[in-house]
Amino acid sequence: MERRNQPPAGFRSVPRTGVIYVMTEAARLGYRPGHPGWANLGQGAPEAGALPGAPPRVGHLDLSEDDHEYAPVDGLPELRDAVAALYNQRYRQGKASQYTRENVAISPGGRSALTRLVSTLGRTHVGHFLPDYTAYEELLDAFGTFVPIPVLLDPDRHYQFGHSELREEILGRGLSTVLLSNPCNPTGHLLHGAELRAWVEAARELSCTLILDEFYSHYVWAGSELTVSAAAAVEDVDRDPVVLVDGLTKNWRYPGWRVCWTVGPRAIIEGVASAGSFLDGGCARPMQRAAVPLLDRAVADQEARALQATFRRKRRRMLEGLEALGILVDPPPQGGFYCWGDLRRLPGGLDDSHTFFRRALEAGVIVVPGAFFDVNPGHRRPDRPSRYRHHVRFSFGPSLEDIERGLEGLAKVVASAG
Repeated sequence: MERRNQPPAGFRSVPRTGVIYVMTEAARLGYRPGHPGWANLGQGAPEAGALPGAPPRVGHLDLSEDDHEYAPVDGLPELRDAVAALYNQRYRQGKASQYTRENVAISPGGRSALTRLVSTLGRTHVGHFLPDYTAYEELLDAFGTFVPIPVLLDPDRHYQFGHSELREEILGRGLSTVLLSNPCNPTGHLLHGAELRAWVEAARELSCTLILDEFYSHYVWAGSELTVSAAAAVEDVDRDPVVLVDGLTKNWRYPGWRVCWTVGPRAIIEGVASAGSFLDGGCARPMQRAAVPLLDRAVADQEARALQATFRRKRRRMLEGLEALGILVDPPPQGGFYCWGDLRRLPGGLDDSHTFFRRALEAGVIVVPGAFFDVNPGHRRPDRPSRYRHHVRFSFGPSLEDIERGLEGLAKVVASAG
């Protein structure tokens, strides 16, 4: 008998990550980008068009003959210089230790940047938090050279995790590396100010590398800083074990460009560049050249202010709309563009995130079930219902029009179950 959808001998089945899974399921029901009958509140992409007060969007690329050639695996020198300059101007003014191009590697997308990093880890314990970014699950299981150690965040404490607890985890579990998104995807918790400085100090004193996914660091709803980065707390850029990953995807709203960067000590960046030579081969030269002017500080700060003005309104509308449906968002997001919604007050079985997801798809609305954020590399924990089976991630990345259409669809789902 023919076995369909099974990999041939010698290959293993690779599951789709959470967002890819939900987008595939939506496509089976007729979803396509721009479809007027759908609202995509699931995919982690910001609206990419013009915003009031933002710099003009890039409309075309002029290619030179050199642009048809390969780019260096670690990135064009001029883009690496631009990344280093932006971090120094934003976060390191007056500090003796400054980032240079040797502290920067360019990669073709955030997953590529993180995969490069993880591929360089040796036999060690790597701490990761629950809940967190769905793609971390396969990422932390891909190479098998280290042991992923989950650290559970307490919803009753609003997913807060202090520097003293971080020290206990590092010492008690023998962690050599800690991976996290800041702001957190999906809860919106934000490490900033004195607490972020204390985390960096703990990493420095205990020789534990912090890998911070800062892709949402322009979407800041708490504190007084325009943008947030652990770069501000680093003392010595080549000695402090702090590695930052960011790119044009979210903070500049160019997800299709696939231009991202890793910033950290030179020894780590050298390893990241070497890993890129066999993992992905590097980022496209034309996109890197086009990215350089976007990293001018005046341009970058203008973009950050404009997106915050627009996304703050969308955040408020999403919170109001979910509350009206009986979906609890506690705490409201301090950063990013997601609401982590608790479904337990909903009727008719809608308190289960997969049921809610399927019913929402029928209404033309895409969301992401919370179970996908219960990061479980290698599925080492026994089979049991996910601790986040009552949660769903709602994105306010799309336009306000899409958000309104999505809330209308969800209202019909809840009303039909009441």
